[in-house]
Amino acid sequence: MSETLNILLCAPRGFCAGVDRAVDIVEKSLKKFGAPVYVRHEIVHNKHVVQTLKNKGVIFVDELDEVDDKSRPVIFSAHGVAKKVYEDAEVKNLQFIDATCPLVSKVHREAELLNKQGYKIILIGHKNHPEVIGTMGQLPNGEVTLIETVEDIDNIQVDDEKIAYITQTTLSVDDTKDIIEALKVKFPKIKEPIKSDICYATTNRQAAVKNIANKCDLFLIVGSQQSSNSQRLVEVAKKNGSKESYLVHQDFELPIELIKNAKCIGVSSGASAPDVLVDRLLDQIKEIRKIKVEEVEIIKENVEFKLPKELRDH
Repeated sequence: MSETLNILLCAPRGFCAGVDRAVDIVEKSLKKFGAPVYVRHEIVHNKHVVQTLKNKGVIFVDELDEVDDKSRPVIFSAHGVAKKVYEDAEVKNLQFIDATCPLVSKVHREAELLNKQGYKIILIGHKNHPEVIGTMGQLPNGEVTLIETVEDIDNIQVDDEKIAYITQTTLSVDDTKDIIEALKVKFPKIKEPIKSDICYATTNRQAAVKNIANKCDLFLIVGSQQSSNSQRLVEVAKKNGSKESYLVHQDFELPIELIKNAKCIGVSSGASAPDVLVDRLLDQIKEIRKIKVEEVEIIKENVEFKLPKELRDH
């Protein structure tokens, strides 16, 4: 028990460029326009981030009808929104700033282009996730078929002459690979994206977890329960050798017995979890055991996305 507990800290982890940009958009909007500013839906899936912004004067709403002061700007979340939301904002004469992640916007443009070219589109994603609602909402109802599992492929009734697939950006790389392979078996001519729709940050964070999972007898992923990419990291850790893997969300109670008995713990965080929450977790573990932290980096990330023009300094 007295021996030092090894903690392997995944890198990259935490905020991706899309989340960084979205939070920055809100902060800069507050600075430029003053409080309050409205945000439609959680800007990113993290309660800590949302609460911090609320304290600075951000009002979060589910729908545009809830915007009481029409003179204030409204920000659309990083997950992207359906076309209708832009149209409604125009009708209501709202000033809106779009914080949609550029990688999600890329999938939206892909869907529109495929539709123009006459393709039937299959979207691999999680039903009711805001990103999926936004992507399906780029096109008229019925133009996009959503599938979540390999089994769903059996129910697809489309002519396979012109068929294409796109994916949600935060899926598990491995699970999606299985679905794509099954789609190719059923529809040999299926058109795929030129470059994978799964975002670089999701891919890198999963690879970092995979890299150390079999060395860890406990894996803790910091992230929100609503966060698709964080949930996927837990699954990746379990699949790759760390059976005891948990999502450390706001109401999570640390498994103290497991920590007491562990030789090595893996730690990472989802793309919408700020580093301060990882530090807090390490402090909590420190209260239970003496720890030695080693960061294991598999790739350097240097992606940056430009702010919308109305918030740029020049």
